[in-house]
Amino acid sequence: MSAQKANLITPIAIVIAGALIAAALYFALGGAQASTGDTVTAPTTPIAGVQADDHIQGNPDAKVVIVEYSDTECPYCKQYHEVLKEVISTYSPSDVAWVYRNFPIPQLHSKAPKQAEALECAAELGGNETFWKYTNRLYELTPSNNGLDMAELPKIAEYAGLDVAAFQQCLDSGAMKERVDADTAEVVAAGGRGTPHNIILVNGEQYPLEGGQPFDTMKQIIDQLLSTQ
Repeated sequence: MSAQKANLITPIAIVIAGALIAAALYFALGGAQASTGDTVTAPTTPIAGVQADDHIQGNPDAKVVIVEYSDTECPYCKQYHEVLKEVISTYSPSDVAWVYRNFPIPQLHSKAPKQAEALECAAELGGNETFWKYTNRLYELTPSNNGLDMAELPKIAEYAGLDVAAFQQCLDSGAMKERVDADTAEVVAAGGRGTPHNIILVNGEQYPLEGGQPFDTMKQIIDQLLSTQ
């Protein structure tokens, strides 16, 4: 094989792999349409890959990483939270990982920004496992659409095994607002306009997926993505 041909093979292989992944999303969603009607395209600005301080279930180096940007008072996010829990229980940690990032939309849910700070306080004080225990409980309790009594936040902290006084101090201080705002700015720059907004990371590429998809659709997408690996 000539050196010229060898140099061409790698970029061509990358293009083909990217086309296969895009096709997996296209056909799984029935013609590149998500449930909201948005097309599956490259993000406007790429998001950060998996970070050391991310809230994650699964292996950071998993073949497929679903980065979800969510609003705790969004009813579709509440439903989709259960879908992603099922996804994680279905696949091995080396195949699929789930990263949670914040995307509260105060114009729709005025309580969501402070609730997002509560999630971050849980992570700050208790680590990744406590973050997920707190977050799962909050989504379980909220009726959505600003329906959660904010007095429940310290009660959830107690449920998650946190020092309630330390949690309340963190929440009242606003120390986690910068983290929440950074998540929100990132997803808006990447083209997110509604919740839940997902960006799927595969082989260094990023593929947006708008809306809360049902489990069967997510499984179809993931299975096709895994088959390209």
